[in-house]
Amino acid sequence: MAAAPIERPESSRTEAGRTEPKPANQRGAARLFAVQALYQLEIGGDDILSVVAEFEQHRLGKDIDGVSYRAADPAFFRSVVAGVVDEQRAIDPLVHTALVEDWPLKRVDATLRAILRCGTFELLRRADVPARVIISEYIDVARAFYEDDEPKLVNGVLDRIGRDVRPDELGGTAPRERP
Repeated sequence: MAAAPIERPESSRTEAGRTEPKPANQRGAARLFAVQALYQLEIGGDDILSVVAEFEQHRLGKDIDGVSYRAADPAFFRSVVAGVVDEQRAIDPLVHTALVEDWPLKRVDATLRAILRCGTFELLRRADVPARVIISEYIDVARAFYEDDEPKLVNGVLDRIGRDVRPDELGGTAPRERP
């Protein structure tokens, strides 16, 4: 299992002059990989341990068959994947309530569900990360998969959830009731 990267303040240059990905970039990559892993868990029916191990051994920062995968913070990746799996029963009702009334969570495609679940998990459990950063990062993840309105949907849903679960940070509003 790979060790977590050493976080360097501001500078991302090593003594040898190489440029290393900044920790924030490694977290962004970890978020993207977490969404992919959760998609694989849902669609493939694999168990969490084998999916996480496969990503860590074959994707995070690896070169496989000419494809270079971005370096990612493995501890952050594991935290998000395990957190979503462990707390899905608490996460899904929040996402369902934040979606428009005629679009239930079960109608949302698996990739978008994974994005919304990851973002919601972080809003609930990663108080060390500002809510606006979480929302922005998952909008970027959505843009990696979609070109149309899905990034806007991610923004709206995560903003609603953020206002409910972090009212001091985002300025809360009354939660919307769904039938």
